[in-house]
Amino acid sequence: MSVLFILIIVSLTVATGFLGAFIWSVKNGQYEDGYTPSVRMLFDDELKTSETKEEKSIHKT
Repeated sequence: MSVLFILIIVSLTVATGFLGAFIWSVKNGQYEDGYTPSVRMLFDDELKTSETKEEKSIHKT
């Protein structure tokens, strides 16, 4: 029976540690933007082509 109490205390300690780590990571901005980095490479070419078009139009005048 005493082993059961020890396991409960250990599991609550581990759970509290994970909760603390989660709260710390949220406060430090780990979950701010998870979508944009995954698709940034898809839109990178469009940004470069629009920049080169603007540069060409500036150099022509």
